[in-house]
Amino acid sequence: MSSSSDAHIATNGTASSAQNVLGTELRACSHDPETGFYRNGYCTTGPEDRGSHVVCAVMTETFLDFTKARGNDLSTPRPAYNFPGLNPGDRWCLCAARWREAYEEGCAPPVVLEATHPAVLDVVDLEALQAHAVDSGE
Repeated sequence: MSSSSDAHIATNGTASSAQNVLGTELRACSHDPETGFYRNGYCTTGPEDRGSHVVCAVMTETFLDFTKARGNDLSTPRPAYNFPGLNPGDRWCLCAARWREAYEEGCAPPVVLEATHPAVLDVVDLEALQAHAVDSGE
């Protein structure tokens, strides 16, 4: 795994200079639902993002059940937070540590590498991400 670097962080969550884990321009993860720590559709990070929401993952029922059991219910709508609740097939920027935890438990959701920020490499090996990679659909 690589070491932390300011090169991994796009200031204030902007994606204008951010790269993905493949070393190319970071692609949007999802605008429907609007994802990302900064709710700009991108899995960018910054100093405010203590959870490092940098993994663009495609939700599965298995993962949604797993994360709910761990106290992070992503499937229930939360209107007060403008959160629609996620369904299998939705893309969402996950915390790197939660993705790794799911990986270690055998229920990691698929990953869109083109939309996954390289800060994840501080927590997860690229090989693990590649083993769960899906096409970006673009």
